[in-house]
Amino acid sequence: MGMRVLAAMSGGVDSAVAAARIAEAGHDVTGVHLALSANPQSHRTGARGCCTIEDSRDARRAADVIGIPFYIWDMAERFQRDVVEDFVAEYAAGRTPNPCLRCNEKIKFAAVLDRALALGFDAVATGHHARLVDGVLSRSVDEGKDQSYVLGVLTREQLGHAIFPLGDSTKAEVRAEAARRGLTVADKPDSHDICFIADGDTRGFLSKRLGSAEGPIVDQSGAVVGSHQGAHGYTIGQRKGLHIDRPATDGRPRYVLSIEPVSNTVTVGPRSALEVTSITCGPPVWNGPSEVSGELAVQLRAHGEVYGCGFEEIDGGLRIELDRPATGVAAGQAAVLYRGDTVVGSATIAGAS
Repeated sequence: MGMRVLAAMSGGVDSAVAAARIAEAGHDVTGVHLALSANPQSHRTGARGCCTIEDSRDARRAADVIGIPFYIWDMAERFQRDVVEDFVAEYAAGRTPNPCLRCNEKIKFAAVLDRALALGFDAVATGHHARLVDGVLSRSVDEGKDQSYVLGVLTREQLGHAIFPLGDSTKAEVRAEAARRGLTVADKPDSHDICFIADGDTRGFLSKRLGSAEGPIVDQSGAVVGSHQGAHGYTIGQRKGLHIDRPATDGRPRYVLSIEPVSNTVTVGPRSALEVTSITCGPPVWNGPSEVSGELAVQLRAHGEVYGCGFEEIDGGLRIELDRPATGVAAGQAAVLYRGDTVVGSATIAGAS
């Protein structure tokens, strides 16, 4: 017997093919587009952003081709509070958030899943490139498009009501299938960057909300080497756009090493000073196998490198020890632990040394 499945349809090719596959498998599928902006633009700017009027229309057309009911759910207020305001607050505190991860956690698999279950649906299907193997989150077969990292914050219960139909396919295969099915989004560009900053100007977006406040850029000795208009415009590991008044004595590039929001100070230094091997994190979410054993690895950014590691639970959080140095590790990002291709758990990075 088929399940009642709510298919989240963004208006892109991935979610359209995911919905089509679930319907073809014999499930009772209803499509839903999430209206996440209170004032959506009519058109996207190339591949930037999402959640436009154009996207909702593309989602509706795809649902019509598939032959499933379709609705639009207004999630703008919840999205503003749980994703956009959280994003701004995290930067104000000197951290670097991942809004896609927060959207999965707070919107797609909290607000939407809760409503879906209340309405009698059994599961929510999305177009994420990831797999569920015996209920455990695993990487997609398409390494370049794998999204298990941004799903690593989900709980076992949430994953128990999730379906990811695309995990065994490459992106090229998904686009070819969309064309065969007559879905007009087959060649639609993927959205990238931050969906609620359509022009890609994160620093400008934050400045409008947090204001400008001139502060010093200092080197590791504390000497002032430049100035900025707000520490919130920087992130750990940043190299470009530092506006440093004079070059380093060795002539090498300098990178952001730390951000201190209280004193509004940005510290810069050589790339070697970014190297860390010990990472402290907040409370973990264990969503993989019930027993964590064997060799583990950790991913510290979306589509970032993977490092062999060990860990221990301390004071309600995690300490992760890397087998080789990592650079650009920023507080606010997620550390997602893997055993092979299987997600074991995740935690939010608090600091590194």
